[in-house]
Amino acid sequence: MNITRLSIPEIMVIEPEIFYDDRGCFFESFNQKKFNNLLGREVVFVQDNFSKSKKGVLRGLHYQIHPNTQEKLVRVLRGKIFVVALDIRDNSKTKGKWTSYTLTAEDKLQIWVPEGFAHGYLTLADDTEVFYKTSNFYHKENERGINPFDKRLKIDWPYFDDYLINERDKNLPSLT
Repeated sequence: MNITRLSIPEIMVIEPEIFYDDRGCFFESFNQKKFNNLLGREVVFVQDNFSKSKKGVLRGLHYQIHPNTQEKLVRVLRGKIFVVALDIRDNSKTKGKWTSYTLTAEDKLQIWVPEGFAHGYLTLADDTEVFYKTSNFYHKENERGINPFDKRLKIDWPYFDDYLINERDKNLPSLT
């Protein structure tokens, strides 16, 4: 398992060791012990989420507040996404900064989004399937979000004539 730290080093892209032969390939998509060793601490996942979306769907930027903060391990099962993680930690040198990465089903990479970050993604292919693990259960009363088009954030979303975004996400507040 290899990791690449993005411009905000707490956000990591995780590359599994893949074994290929004439039958196809095999890899561990998740191993609790190896993952905890990678982070240097224990993370327990309690919920798996799945979404299937058309090309151009924008989901996010979402997070949950204390006491139900969530950490996420995200991967693409089919298609392609542009993932954004926005630092919302109060005492962070990178508060208000974002980092991004493009994940595909073919690359089999995962992205780690720890607590203190809002998370969202844009689908770049039809019938994109996204799977992610969370470290806490969903709690509607603790769910929050930030408008993905907040002009002050200057998120460089790939261009679409018409993003497919629900009204709730479109009307989320700005970071400030």
